[in-house]
Amino acid sequence: MQIAKNTVVSLNYEMYDADNNLIDKTEEPISYLHGGYDGIFPLVEEALHGKSAGDNIDVKLDPDNAFGEPDESLVRVEDLSVFPDDVEIDVGTMFEADDPETGDVVVFRVTDISEGKVVVDGNHPLAGHTIRFVATVAEVRPASQEELDHGHVHGAGGHHH
Repeated sequence: MQIAKNTVVSLNYEMYDADNNLIDKTEEPISYLHGGYDGIFPLVEEALHGKSAGDNIDVKLDPDNAFGEPDESLVRVEDLSVFPDDVEIDVGTMFEADDPETGDVVVFRVTDISEGKVVVDGNHPLAGHTIRFVATVAEVRPASQEELDHGHVHGAGGHHH
């Protein structure tokens, strides 16, 4: 079966930075609903269209087609005192917070701590980076009506309700 709109695609992938260093890879296949449901990078989805199980892709993604450019408004300096006493704050600590302007939940990462101040960054760690996405199609199947209604994959490798 070929990858087409409204198919569920399972794949194994590796992501590399601009220097060809491995930065992420799957341990188990991931699955997404193909056909513009925002389950995977659009350029990757485009490269996968028409492929079948066992086929490979190798796509270079600039920041605009991957994790975007860094948004300086998502980098903030906070007093250490605003963090709960029972939470250990170290560089690399990640936490969720509501964005007061949009109300969206943003995942922030602590990037620096100095003199009672904590720098937090709500950008994706790969924002601003060009990446290479290499994938092998593991499986292709028709999507169920429930998956189409919800706009995402259910079951193994997907979302559960």
